[in-house]
Amino acid sequence: MEMNISVSGTGTCNLLQKTKDSIDELSFWAWSDLLVALKHYQDSPRTATSSGILEKCLDSLVGRLAMASEVTPCASTSSPDSSGLRISFNTRSTQSSNKGLFRATWWFEDLSALSPNLIEMLVKSMVSRGYNHVIVNGFLFYYQKSKFYTASSDEKREVLEIVIDMLYTLDPSSISCKSLFGVLRPVLRSNISKSCRNKLESMIGSQLDQATIDNLLIPSYGRSYLYDVNLVLRFLKAFLREGGSELSPIRMKKVASLIDLYITEVAPDRCLKSSKFSALVMVLPDSARDSWDELYHAMDIYLEVHTGLSEEEKMKICGGLNYKKLSSEACMHLSQNTKFPSTSAVQALISQQWKLKNLLEGMHNAKHYTDFTAKEDRGREQVLVYNEKLRAQLQGMQWRVMELEKVCKKMQNQMAKIMKAKVLTHSDARPLPRLCS
Repeated sequence: MEMNISVSGTGTCNLLQKTKDSIDELSFWAWSDLLVALKHYQDSPRTATSSGILEKCLDSLVGRLAMASEVTPCASTSSPDSSGLRISFNTRSTQSSNKGLFRATWWFEDLSALSPNLIEMLVKSMVSRGYNHVIVNGFLFYYQKSKFYTASSDEKREVLEIVIDMLYTLDPSSISCKSLFGVLRPVLRSNISKSCRNKLESMIGSQLDQATIDNLLIPSYGRSYLYDVNLVLRFLKAFLREGGSELSPIRMKKVASLIDLYITEVAPDRCLKSSKFSALVMVLPDSARDSWDELYHAMDIYLEVHTGLSEEEKMKICGGLNYKKLSSEACMHLSQNTKFPSTSAVQALISQQWKLKNLLEGMHNAKHYTDFTAKEDRGREQVLVYNEKLRAQLQGMQWRVMELEKVCKKMQNQMAKIMKAKVLTHSDARPLPRLCS
């Protein structure tokens, strides 16, 4: 209204000055008054921002929340005293953890009535002031759940996008993997922006070693196959990308164990393409697994269900199998498993012979230093017997290869006869008459 000193002629009647003084006194407003002001201006944030009232309200609000560990609200937050807070001098060690939690989260319900835009401004202000990230992400999850009871689909999408964007600004160690999967469920049913979806998948992927098999068994909405394998593959790529070279062997092995269980669960799905199955098998480095028995078991299930695969597809599935990391029992089973390519069975036998050779050489070298006990002698006899069984298996495989070679040779002879007959037929054909010149 431009009622400055030059217009009013006196400071006491200056409306501009009175407004500035009123804004400066926001820090002394009661908690309930601040909430009323924020709710009033959340429908017109531009006007409030231009006048500076919104920023002052938020600053005053965050300042009060910074005292959350030292103060508690009145019994009724809807009708507080002039300060809106009361000091708690109870520092006894016998104070219950519930009261401590109440002191940290008492404001959750009050602020859950604010619009997503104001929540974004509030959280950014809290983060810039170094507020406890654990409490901030707790409030964001609380806000998302409380808003979903009455929100429309568009409002839910807006709330999800704000919550995910704000979670992405927090310290990852302050957010539990379980909570992130809780946000993922409604996200899968909503049309949120691709950038927000990528942020959520990245946060989950960076903590994939904390996930469970139940977390990963996410239904594939709108697709033919049972579980969303593509989503899990994106989690794995985010895990490898976020961790980089700093991934510890323990975390890597946890994820490998989890993924082996997941592959076993999805293997019976008849609609799961061999390319997706192979991608799951190959996505992690070989060093992530000490044993490949679980993965071999999953491959066996997949090949049993998908009987129509070509030899090339089978080879791709088995291409990443590390035979040296298979147990003796798994190798014996694979050597007789007709569902696998014949080359895999041969590789399994060769791997077992290599293991036995190293074992026998080790035992031979050891006898120069220590005497074998009776128990060790029996163990060596068992190894020799097992070696004989493996030789018998290898002879059987060699016989199968010889039979295949005979069949191939027979087919080659037949093809040669057919080609020869075609040549003779062509030579007997009458030549075309020459045209007169």
